[in-house]
This record gives sequence, structure tokens and C-alpha cells, in this order.
Amino acid sequence: MRKDRLYLLTFLSVAVIYLVVIMVATSYFLEDTTYELIDSQLESGRKETKTFATLVGNELLNGTPKDTVVEQVQDALQDTHQNNVFLSVIDWSGRIVSHPEIQNVGQSARSEESFVSSVADNLTADEFYKIYKEADRSEDDSEVIFMFPIENSDWIVVSHINLKKLNAKIERLKYRFYTIFFIIGLVIIPTFVMTTRYIGGIYEKRLELQKQQLEDEVLNLSKLNRAVGDYQQKVTGNPNSNATKKRILTQLKNELLSVPIEEIAHIYTENSITYVVGIDGKKSTTNSSLDELISHLDETIFFRANRQFIIAISSIDKIVKYGNSQLKILVNPETNVDILISKNKAAEFKSWLNS
Repeated sequence: MRKDRLYLLTFLSVAVIYLVVIMVATSYFLEDTTYELIDSQLESGRKETKTFATLVGNELLNGTPKDTVVEQVQDALQDTHQNNVFLSVIDWSGRIVSHPEIQNVGQSARSEESFVSSVADNLTADEFYKIYKEADRSEDDSEVIFMFPIENSDWIVVSHINLKKLNAKIERLKYRFYTIFFIIGLVIIPTFVMTTRYIGGIYEKRLELQKQQLEDEVLNLSKLNRAVGDYQQKVTGNPNSNATKKRILTQLKNELLSVPIEEIAHIYTENSITYVVGIDGKKSTTNSSLDELISHLDETIFFRANRQFIIAISSIDKIVKYGNSQLKILVNPETNVDILISKNKAAEFKSWLNS
């Protein structure tokens, strides 16, 4: 139950983070794309305005009557207001000479319309975007973006952007962005959670395996320590067990000591000197080597741990795992050097304990 709750919280956290990222990313990409769209339409409007003004100016220069030119211009502009960018013609007084919607011809241009300040001004995408955001699109169908005078006349060609068309394009872009990110989210979020769950499952299995191995090792060591304790009781309860030697002759300074076998805790060598340590901690030396001593000691009581130590079972305090496969023997009284049993000798040691 805890795992399911954890995965649910992970899913919700990723979903919330993804939603926040999408909101920021969509806002950025949408604004950037809108700038590019507006800039392309502004450039298109400027080129179309200049080209149209040049054509009309040439007609007037060739002597075509104004009335005829007006009719031609009106025919050319008729119903073009449905385009993304369309043109109209006004005179210097602001009266509309030609317009895609013929009912507007002869009327004065609205004073509140956002005309550029002069015919030479170039409206930037950033400036127009601010105008676009402030525009009341329920009332304004279009916005003036550029003006260019017609030579040999008092007319001005005006370029408009169809705000409804522009707004529809922006809304379509917004819808596409949200749709794409939504689909990506449907793929990424569940995949992320399932991947996390899969990796978490593998990690949990490894932890369980390591835990089981550790429990087995602890159990084995516990059994081993228990066996040592049982054997110690058995040995101490039977002091007259068959031993080759009953005592070892040692030397302490100028004094010769005969140390009984049952009072020996462990024997070790250091700097070519063999030391015999009693259960009371008293240390004396002997001229015999470890090889000579172990051959005359009761093998049920003493064990050759390594080339440096012989230990009595009664002195073993605890057995712990050391490294990957070695065993570390803690004895009483303690030693200054660790008593280690190698991997190769560990099985023999366990068999000795269990004998």
C-alpha cells in the first residue's frame, strides 16, 4: 500500500511539474511564433502597399482619368477584406476613396483607428503585438499597419491586417501547442512513472537479496558462536579430556613456570619469540615453536588459526565476519593483533568447532 501511494504521489508530482513547464513553454513559444507571424504579415503588407501604390501612380502618370482609376482600384480591392492583409485608399483629408467594403467609400477614416504617425514609419512586430493585445476585437475588424503615398495624386494606400483572421491563426497555434504538449505528456509521464517503478522494483529486489544474505550470515555466525559456547561448556565440564600435554614449561624472566593446558588462552609468535598467554592474562615465553606445540596439544581444545596464533576454544569470546570470506576471532584476554582465519581454513575451523 505504501509503494502504491508513493507511485501515485510520484505521478502527481511529475504531472504538476510538467503542467507548470508546459504553461511557461507554451506562453514563450506562442508569443515567439506570434511575433514571427505578425512580422511576416507586416512585411507582406508593406510590399503589397508599395507595389499597389506604384501601379496606381503609373496609371495616373499615363493620363488615365482619376474616375477611371478609382473604378479600377475599387474593382481590384472589392471583397479583399477577408484576406489576412488587405488594402484601401484614402486622400490626405482622411476620406476613404476605395475600400474592399464599398459601403465605406466616401466616409471618413475613424479617428480612433491606429494609423501610423507618418507614411515613412515602419511598424515593428513588437509594437503591433502591443496594439493587438489592447485592441477591442469585438469592434475592430482590422488594424492599419502601413501607409504609402501614390505619386501624382493626393491619395494614400493604406495596408490593414485582418484582426479576426490573425486572432483565428493565433488560436489555432495555441490549440496545436496545447494538443502537442498534452500528447507528449500522456506519453512521458506514464513512461517516467513506469520506468521509476521498474527501476525501484529491481533495487528493492537487490536490497531484499542483500538483506536475506546478511540474515543468513548473521544466523550462521550465531549458530557458530552458540556452538563455541556449548563446546566451551563441554570442555570446561570435562577437564580430564585426553590431551597429549597436560602442561607447558615456560619462562618468565628468570623464573620457570609450568602452565597447565586448561589455563592457556592462546599462544602466538612475535619477532621469532613464542608467547604463552594464560586465561588470567599473564604472558610467558617458551622455546618451542608453534609447529612443535600444536603437535602435542589436544586438537579438540586448541586450533592453529594461522601461522602466528594457536587459540584455545575456552578463550574464544566472539566470531565475526571479516571481509568477504575471512573470520575474525575475538578472544579473552584480548590481543594487540587481529586473529584472522583465512577463507581456505574457515571450513576446517567450523568443523573443529562442531567436532
